Amino acid sequence: MSTDLEREVEELALIDHHVHGPLAGQTDDATFQNLLTESDRPLAHGTSVFHSHLGMAIINECPEVLGLDGVRTPADYLRARRDLPVAELTRTLLDASGVDEWLVDTGLGESLLMDLPTMSTVTRGSVREIARLETIAEKLVTTTTATGLHDAVIGHLDDLAPMVAGWKSVIAYRHGFDFDPTRPSRSDVITAAGRWMRAIESGASPRVSDPVLLRMLLFAACDTGLPVQLHAGYGDPDLDLHRSNPALLVDWLREVESSGSDIMLLHCYPYHREAGYLAHVFPHVYFDVGLAINYTGAASTRVIAESMELAPFTKVLYSSDAYGPPELHYLGAQLWRRGTARTLQSWIDDGGWSENDALRVARLIGRENARRVYGEAHE
Repeated sequence: MSTDLEREVEELALIDHHVHGPLAGQTDDATFQNLLTESDRPLAHGTSVFHSHLGMAIINECPEVLGLDGVRTPADYLRARRDLPVAELTRTLLDASGVDEWLVDTGLGESLLMDLPTMSTVTRGSVREIARLETIAEKLVTTTTATGLHDAVIGHLDDLAPMVAGWKSVIAYRHGFDFDPTRPSRSDVITAAGRWMRAIESGASPRVSDPVLLRMLLFAACDTGLPVQLHAGYGDPDLDLHRSNPALLVDWLREVESSGSDIMLLHCYPYHREAGYLAHVFPHVYFDVGLAINYTGAASTRVIAESMELAPFTKVLYSSDAYGPPELHYLGAQLWRRGTARTLQSWIDDGGWSENDALRVARLIGRENARRVYGEAHE
């Protein structure tokens, strides 16, 4: 590999455009391992989460960064990391990632993860918020009426807009992408809100899953002009994978094309080629393969290369989607750097690219596209 290309990609200051906070405190071994899989079920008898690409990457990459000499087995690693203060462990891994800006989804794991001010103390990178739409609605539902929910959401988003980098929706989990692509009427929203509130009064969880209300949130977010992130592709078993194919969003993408909001398709695997097509044909669509990079580990070079097959290089972004263990914040960046450098070098070696071409594309995906879409941090 070209020394210049490898060094340039290694030293590139990244913007992680979709990530969650690191763990707020020490966890037991079982919790740590549960956070290294998208499954919410117990492991099969006789198996280990370390028998995976992600587990292999942790054992092979993280001990050296943490100064844990001689650690070679999962048991050794788990024992050694328990002896490290949480702040020290987190700061070491986050700074080793080379990320200088984190755009953090704050809508999940509030009691488990560091809040934004605390995260800011354990990283040299700046920290900005991505606000989750469903979480906002679930907090507002207890303070308004069915007739007032729509306006309450709009008012709250307007108030938040100057303080956040963008919005996030998990409609893929709550319903799927096979939803009516049109803006719901006010009367439909009132009816759906009343139905939701009655269910809560009867003891149901305040989890919003009605497709009318989920659509209302999406259109309200697009009306602000800020980027709107959508989880696409695989995740935990709460999601029906076939309904999270971003190709199902085509009609809705047409509906919001003139809104001024960019639509950020997150992670997308195994539908990253469909996402690349959407980014190719729609000027307001961008995507990443963030979650897949950590979980495919040593095989992630292939996924990274596939993400650059069709999409313009100005439409692909870096993310880790790290959640909890700071090993994920570090490995997401490390694996992306390695896979990107190898992919770009292969195109140079084949004679199709110059090294300057490769360096320009690495900068676009690693940080410049995110800077263009999300802008600078608000003062």
